[in-house]
Amino acid sequence: MSDMITADLVDLDLSADSKEAAARALAERMVALGRVTDLDGFLADVAAREAQMPTGLDGGIGIPHCRSEHVTEPTLAFGRSAAGVDFGAADGPADLIFLIAAPAGADDAHLTILSSLARQLMNAEFTAALRSAGDATAAAALIRGEEPAPAEDTAAPEGPAGDAGTADTGAVPAAASAGTAPGSTGQQPGGPDRPFRIVAVTSCPTGIAHTYMAAESLENAGREEGVEVVVETQGSAGFTRLDPAVIAAADGVILAHDVAVREKDRFAGKPTVDTGVKAAINRPGELIGEVRDKAARGEVTASAAGGRGGDGGATPVERGGESGEGYGTKLRKWLMSGVSYMVPFVAAGGLLIALGFAIGGYEINKAPSVMDHFVWTQADSWAALLFQIGGVAFAFLVPVLAGYIAYGMADRPGLVPGFVGGSIALTINAGFLGGLAAGLISGAVVLAIQRVPIPKALRGIMPVVVIPLVSAAVVGFLMFVVIGKPIASAQSGMTDWLNGLSGANAVLLGALLGLMMCFDLGGPVNKVAYTFATAGIAVASPSDSAMKIMAAVMAAGMVPPLAMALATTVRGRLFNAAERENGKAAWVLGASFISEGAIPFAAADPLRVIPSSMVGGAVTGALSMAFGATLRAPHGGIFVVPLIGNPLLYLVAIAAGVCVTTALVIVLKGLRKPVTGTPAQGPGGGADPSAPTPGAEQPVAA
Repeated sequence: MSDMITADLVDLDLSADSKEAAARALAERMVALGRVTDLDGFLADVAAREAQMPTGLDGGIGIPHCRSEHVTEPTLAFGRSAAGVDFGAADGPADLIFLIAAPAGADDAHLTILSSLARQLMNAEFTAALRSAGDATAAAALIRGEEPAPAEDTAAPEGPAGDAGTADTGAVPAAASAGTAPGSTGQQPGGPDRPFRIVAVTSCPTGIAHTYMAAESLENAGREEGVEVVVETQGSAGFTRLDPAVIAAADGVILAHDVAVREKDRFAGKPTVDTGVKAAINRPGELIGEVRDKAARGEVTASAAGGRGGDGGATPVERGGESGEGYGTKLRKWLMSGVSYMVPFVAAGGLLIALGFAIGGYEINKAPSVMDHFVWTQADSWAALLFQIGGVAFAFLVPVLAGYIAYGMADRPGLVPGFVGGSIALTINAGFLGGLAAGLISGAVVLAIQRVPIPKALRGIMPVVVIPLVSAAVVGFLMFVVIGKPIASAQSGMTDWLNGLSGANAVLLGALLGLMMCFDLGGPVNKVAYTFATAGIAVASPSDSAMKIMAAVMAAGMVPPLAMALATTVRGRLFNAAERENGKAAWVLGASFISEGAIPFAAADPLRVIPSSMVGGAVTGALSMAFGATLRAPHGGIFVVPLIGNPLLYLVAIAAGVCVTTALVIVLKGLRKPVTGTPAQGPGGGADPSAPTPGAEQPVAA
């Protein structure tokens, strides 16, 4: 800790009136010592972390922190504010403010030291000593652990854990750090043998501060209530897994996290409280009480009761989501689960097919099987091989889509009926729509089966035999006999409608697809348009209309990053330094058809960037359809232009959309009122979109 904070990094008379100003004042001290190389870039990273979750804690503590590429070595700055600064804590402003700066590649030793500091903040004697420190040198020594907190000073307000009288300085209990079972004091839960035992996991997005503060808070509360609490901290310094024996002996589980808990299935079958990391810091006693109440009622996680297995009874979508999500949100995530697994098959299969066409011409789709005819020295044989491998990969599209929609709903038991239903959709020509229906039905059937009470003796064969057998039979019956034919008819009707599009109707469709591709830049709406296009070409002989749609979708998706790159080049003063750096990468991302390259700009200034991108995307999509450009490859950007029908006009359509978006962004940013200070920074180095005047960085007024 000695090299992390010195007296020069302490301000006992911090005069800032906002969290942004406080962070800037402390960060300027880091810059002066060469610990931070780019003040604004570092503050942008701090603001991005703050946007994930406020860093204010009960007890008058603010702990802004981040990892940043602009930090040269782990550094801590401390400020004490007489007026207090609002960091979003429920009990009011913070008077003790710690700014933690960790390099992007900080080593475990430094992160362990920072985590130790975070634990100390839960000690009321430590915070009381900081409030009474007379000079910067003494405060820095106290933080470094060179000057112990005075034991007699207990009159200061209690810290978040409410532990005003403890002498704990934040050390991890031996049981928690070593991962061994804590010693028994001989009181069984509800009886005289041993105390109630809890295992807990804490984790936060950055894994530097809140993770360890939550652990200390839970341990302190456990000691107060006579409960044994052993915590696994999943922070930036890695994590040491709790001993399985400790978990097995536990009477309950607390999961306090803002990111996914790693290996969560270890805690299945026990009374569990699942909450955010701040709850463990601010009300640990309540969480312990909730676990004890659940244990008294005999409540356990779904896997033990229902036999679902896996991650504490949660599906993959539930594990990555938040509690209380509505069915609409879950449905979107289920569908996106299928799409995300399908896209690699689309890219691999489509590009192999495109290479086959490039080498052997468009007649290569009529070549005989390479098993029967392959000549090593003939280019056509290699073209046929690539085309046929790509065709096999494309044949997985609908089954993978259906299988992983079901997986998102019901975990691994959903895979068998999902893949079976997706294959049936191909067999009966129900196509993309059939795959969607098969995936949703498969997940629903598996969930219904899992809710049926099963004798304990049969639970072992449920996931291996019973669920796959019953769910595949039910889904197969529904797809073949009940809903398959209507869906196939709908798919055929949609295909006929697309094939009949011409003139103004085709242009309008291109504009609509362009709007969708640029609305959320790789998000659900973008993926719907992309999946719609790729489904149309996922056949041996796609129609001309399907290839036009694919061309329009890829062209529109290239517009936002290319336009942002151009805008940062021609009017760089409208963008801050981080955005100008992002603009350099956006050239390559846009040319490669990676719409996500514009996300940093959209996150920083959504009200200007997203509408401008949508207008440019609509122009490009409409022009691509009007020019009759066609595309058989589902990906590749400018690298597959030789495979595009009417390539010159296709590039004209992309250039037109890029110019429109660039012009709109420049005009809209130029209309913004100038500000006299540097605005709050948001993700990607741009301005915080919640600020009144979001956008580019402005010089600080003299």
